[in-house]
Amino acid sequence: MTEDLKGNYNISVIIPVYNEGNNLLQLNKEIIEILNKINKTWEVIYVNDCSSDDSENVLESIAMEDVRIKVINFRKNFGQTAAISAGINFSRGEIIIPMDADLQNDPIDIPRLLKEMEEGYDVVSGWRKERKDKAITRRLPSWIANKIISFITKVKLHDYGCTLKAYKREVIKDVKLYGEMHRFIPVYTSWMGGKITEIIVNHRPRVYGKSKYNSKRIPKVLLDLITLEFLASYTSKPIYLFGSCGLLCMFSGFLFVFILIVDKFIYNASMIHSPLLLLSSMLIVLSFQFFLIGLLAEIMVRIYHELQNKTTYTIKNTININKDL
Repeated sequence: MTEDLKGNYNISVIIPVYNEGNNLLQLNKEIIEILNKINKTWEVIYVNDCSSDDSENVLESIAMEDVRIKVINFRKNFGQTAAISAGINFSRGEIIIPMDADLQNDPIDIPRLLKEMEEGYDVVSGWRKERKDKAITRRLPSWIANKIISFITKVKLHDYGCTLKAYKREVIKDVKLYGEMHRFIPVYTSWMGGKITEIIVNHRPRVYGKSKYNSKRIPKVLLDLITLEFLASYTSKPIYLFGSCGLLCMFSGFLFVFILIVDKFIYNASMIHSPLLLLSSMLIVLSFQFFLIGLLAEIMVRIYHELQNKTTYTIKNTININKDL
């Protein structure tokens, strides 16, 4: 066994949990059975995102039976990205594998992810090719989102939304996660020169509980994608973006003025009484102001957290964290 960069585990499995009490015992049993067959040291970190069911009690009982089972309980609900971020921060494994707690991700795929990692890849992403979800409300929006993300980021993956992935610690340890950014970790890795591959993984139908994903997440993901593209292309040279927008606004303004002047001389129309110039100018300026203010606010939030070493979550308590065998 080899020690990793941070502690004494080869593998860290990170599982965000929110109201999955009925699934946890079965999930934990399946994960332990699979990990015990692998000739590597491991830990499993459950991050309880302030569940309102009995998830916290179930996790406590599980952790009491094995010190390799770690639990982090949040004080309030911060979301999946914050839960994965906390798991990464407290993990001690050389390879980090996040997965869902709803039993739809199959632990049997973990050895396959690890086998691909041995081929020299930095990220192995799961692809739920045969998804057991509703076609209209889940699969179709996901397909559209994946196409858009791949087109904009130039990182070709079929399934960005699949939580089941494997990462080398060295390529993920410095990534700061906000919003719904956990799905874009492969993009960050690609930008840093990491090698990425994708494998088809098993996807099982949900038995207990309700899905936490809905159409409300779509605009969040799209806005995060805008932020991601901005950070990738314009963080070091924002004048390119702001200057381009300024030139576009200026061109549009002069174009409308030209139209009004032509209209005045040909049709003798009143420029003063025409709402076109004022209305068009206001809409263009307002649209760019909203986007640019949003991007500036995003940068300010990141600076606030990173300079002060603040996290996007607060922890109520932990179990077995930093406890060795």
